Amino acid sequence: MGNPVVLRVKVMGEPANNELALAIETSGRTGSVAVGVGDNILGETAFSGIMTHSRELFPAAEALLKRIGRHISDLSHIYIAAGPGSFTGLRIAVTMAKMTALANGAKIVAANTMDVLTVNASEYIRDKQIKISRLATILDAKRKQFYVGLYENTHGNWQKVTTDCLMTASDFLARFAQPDNPIWLLGEGLVYYKDVFCAPGVCFLDADYWPARARAVYSVCRKKTKAGDFADPTTLVPNYLRRPEAAENWEKLKKRKK
Repeated sequence: MGNPVVLRVKVMGEPANNELALAIETSGRTGSVAVGVGDNILGETAFSGIMTHSRELFPAAEALLKRIGRHISDLSHIYIAAGPGSFTGLRIAVTMAKMTALANGAKIVAANTMDVLTVNASEYIRDKQIKISRLATILDAKRKQFYVGLYENTHGNWQKVTTDCLMTASDFLARFAQPDNPIWLLGEGLVYYKDVFCAPGVCFLDADYWPARARAVYSVCRKKTKAGDFADPTTLVPNYLRRPEAAENWEKLKKRKK
């Protein structure tokens, strides 16, 4: 196993409190973890390869915590992106969150992956000094379909305008591509399928901003923590948005046998 790649480590003044939190992002192709205390993100580490979540998650989390002299047993909170996204990746994050909560009493906060991606859009606006009023997050749902989240920028805050949904690229363009009111796209669903979304009225964030990141999971979940929005470890399940293909095929097989 390769060593995790450290993206950044920063301390932003005195912590607001002493709640140690670990953020996990394994909903996409690239995984990462971040650690922080209160409002302060102290470090973030990306996994060394694509879809190496099961192999690298625990060692990366332990190594990052060790750098600040802490251990997984010290965690007050564990933050995860609970979906939609990769079925395997979501299960890995939920499983680790449940184990940590049940073993050490850490509280779980579960974020919607689409909401996590809006943090990337805010960073893009800040970095590029541009305006974006309409945003769509695009994840690959396989079978020529995509998970789509839709947002509008209201005074600097992203407001979700519909529930997350499944649709084809052609359906998306027919409903949301407006040449006089551009919609900006990001998300790992564009990695292989950007071309099918190209149309007048559609713009794309730079590819570096497409993947969800652990530090963005931390940011979204920290707000939910302050609101007391915790997940029950006994009932927490991934937000698949639809059932895994294997489960759907099993149902079809059972129907044929009847």
